[in-house]
Parts: sequence; structure tokens; C-alpha cells
Amino acid sequence: MPADPQAAVTAGRVWSIRRRLLAWLLIATLLMGALALADTWAEAQRTADELADRVLAGSAMVIAERAALNGQGVLEIAIPYGALEMLTSAAQDRVFYRIDSPAAGGRLVTGYGDLPVAPATPGGGPAFADVVYRGVPVRIASLARAVSTGIDEVPFTVTMAETTLAREVLARDILLRSALRLAGMILGAALIVWISVTVSLRPLARLGEAIASRNPGDLRPVETAVPAEVRAPVRAVNSLMGRLEGALAGLRNFTGNAAHQLRTPMTVIRTQLALAGRAEDTATARAAVQRADAALTRAERVLAQLLALARVDAAQGHGVTQAEVMDLAPLVRDLVAGHIPAAAEAGVDLGLEIAGPADARFSVLLEPMLFGEALHNLVSNAVIHAGSGAVVTVRLERAEGGIRLSVEDDGPGIPPAARARVLSRFDRGAADANAPGMGLGLPVVQEIAHLFGGRLDLAAGPSDRGLSARIWLPEVGAA
Repeated sequence: MPADPQAAVTAGRVWSIRRRLLAWLLIATLLMGALALADTWAEAQRTADELADRVLAGSAMVIAERAALNGQGVLEIAIPYGALEMLTSAAQDRVFYRIDSPAAGGRLVTGYGDLPVAPATPGGGPAFADVVYRGVPVRIASLARAVSTGIDEVPFTVTMAETTLAREVLARDILLRSALRLAGMILGAALIVWISVTVSLRPLARLGEAIASRNPGDLRPVETAVPAEVRAPVRAVNSLMGRLEGALAGLRNFTGNAAHQLRTPMTVIRTQLALAGRAEDTATARAAVQRADAALTRAERVLAQLLALARVDAAQGHGVTQAEVMDLAPLVRDLVAGHIPAAAEAGVDLGLEIAGPADARFSVLLEPMLFGEALHNLVSNAVIHAGSGAVVTVRLERAEGGIRLSVEDDGPGIPPAARARVLSRFDRGAADANAPGMGLGLPVVQEIAHLFGGRLDLAAGPSDRGLSARIWLPEVGAA
């Protein structure tokens, strides 16, 4: 049981265009999203650090503004509750501080004596540093200021520190919100692609319906409107359908011509065999069998010519795929040599003349089988129509910038007025309906010559007698 073509297509089916686009979109978006999230994380950390550093520096400035000297010239700082309140957060960060002054009899005025100090510039902006204090990471801000006594100044440094829980929470929140927005954008883009691809593929569905609704014999070009990206495949389909139409037309021509041309020989064979079967003597039966054999020979010849014509039609429709550059001289020698026995049996003197030196090359682009059929037709026609006692000469030479192959005979020839007609299929150009041939030999030769860029000319033979059939072909590599 033959396999189901649809099942075979389904078994080998790849992802649809919609799924491919979605897959590529998701992969590309995920890669870009990962890069965007990495950049967002870095930016979120910078933003959180900047916000926290501003609060930390502001708290240090508030404390520094409360610095004063008592009556003994000793530095005193009343730390306001608001300065520490500024640093409180929902993340429960811990706050540390210290105040140092060289005039205080020691460096520490108040606060945590083991808290590291950032290198701050006197009178400048706050200095920041990230350190580990009491086993936890902290961010410190140090601010160097001085209090005037009227005579000189008493320098001091305010250092504020805060654990980093709040800024980490803030960075994570920014990253999470960015990730949620990016995920929403990806899902929205996927939905848009799904809808847009579905809408965009509708012309392809209409194209499939238009092709599926046709009957098998309808090979007209597909004219359904399709997007620009699909026009090339549609053109290829139309080209294929055109070639199929040409092949089917050739097949129809072949079958029609074969039926028409073989009907008469088959009728003759059947009749003669019936006569042979009813013959009362051997001589009558033998004569009937001979007439049947002659009709069979004619049928074989008709079939051979029709097959040659079909090959020419196929080559014209699809291009000559087996043409090759070759030396014409050896091919002509072999083909002429193959016809010598038949010519001798018919009483015809068949000869070959090749102009130029013995090693001369006649390079042409040919398909040997088709060109062999053309030369076979010319030589066979000359032998058949020239008659017993005639001379047939096959001549190979250079002429008109190319290669010319002539088959000349001194027989009755073809009247000038009929030479154009005999190049049409099934036109024998003879007044006698019983003349041999079926009007295909010369048309086949002409179409084969055209197939290889050449032509066929008919002219009078030597001394204006007979016929000269000349094939001209372009020479390959000629200057």
C-alpha cells in the first residue's frame, strides 16, 4: 500500500513560520533582556548609593553645624536626634558615628572610637568609603570642618556610617520592577508577533486554497496576490507549471501524432496478415507477409522519428542539460560509417569529405545523441530519395565563421518552391502520396540545429542536381 503523501509531509514537518519567529524573538529578547538587566542592576546600585550617600553626607553636615566651643575653648557638639533620624530605614540599618578633634586632648570627641575614618579634606566635601565594621559591610562619610575661636580655628572631623541593607533593598526593587516591565514587553511583543504573523500569512493560505481548488489539468499561472517575500516561490511554481504544461503538450502531441501516423501501418499489417492467413498458395502468403513487413518497417521508422521529435521538444522546454564541447569530425566519421552498409544495399555511393588537415578539430557544443539523430535523418533521406546509382556525399568544413556539415546527393531533389514547406512537420512536399517518408525527418533536423544555436539550409545539389542539406553550427573557441 503506498504511503500517504500528506502523512509523509507531516512526519517531516519543521516548525511553522509563526513558531520560528516567536522562538527567534524570545531568544533575542531574552539575550538583550539579560544584558539590559545587568546594566539595570549596575545602574540601580549606583542610584541607591547616590541617594544613600546624600543622606549620609547631609546627616554629617547637620552634626557639623552644631559644633561649638565652650567657655574653656573645648569643642562641644550636641548631636541632634534629626541627624540620626535621617538615616533610619525600613531595612533596619544600623547607624554609627564618631567625632574627632586634635584639640580635644585626644582624637575622639564622642562616638565609636573604632569606627574607620575616610580621608576627608578640611573645608572640602565629604569623603566616602566602603568598609567592614563589626563583621558587616558599612558605608562611611567623613566631613572635615573647623570652629573659630576668634584667634585661631579648632579642626574636627565628623564621621557617619550606615550598614548597606537599605541600598541593597532599593537596588533589588529597581531591578525587580525593570524585570517585570521587560517581561511585560516580551509577552506583548510575542502576542503582537503571533497576531501579525497570523494576519500576514493569510495570503499564503489563500494561495494554497487557490492551488488546491484547481483540477489536475489546470496548469495556468497562479495569479493570487501574495506578499513580496513570497513572489519568488510563486514565480518558481508558475515556471514549473509552465514546464509541466510544455511537457504535457509534448506528450499530447506525441500520442496524437503516433496514433495518427501508426494507424495506417497497423491497418496494413493487420490486413496483410489476414490475407496471408487466407492465402491458398505459398507465393501469395509470402507476398502478403512481405507487405506486412514493409508496413512494420514504416511503423518502426515513424515511431523512431516521433521519439526523436519528443526528445527535441523536451530539450527545447527544459534546456539541453547533457550538451558538451566535442570534436565533430570523429562523430561524423562514425555515423557515416554506420550508414555505408544500408547505402550499399540501396545502390548508393556514400562518401565523406573533411576539409583541412587530418588532425583538424571542429569544436562545437552538442548533445551527441540528438545530433546523431539529425545526421541519421539527413543521410537516410538522401539514400532513400536519391535512388539507386546516386552519389551521396557528407562534407564537413569551416564556413561563415562556424562549422558546416553538408549532405549532398544528385537525386531528384526538392523543387525550390517546396523547400520551405518540407521543414514543417508532417509535410513531405511531394505530389506522390505514396512517396516514402512521413514528413518528420527534416523538421527534426532543423529543430535540433536550432537547439544548439545553428540552422538548417536547403539548396540545390552539385551541378544544380539533387539536394544539399546543410547544418551550420557556431564553432566553440573560434576567434
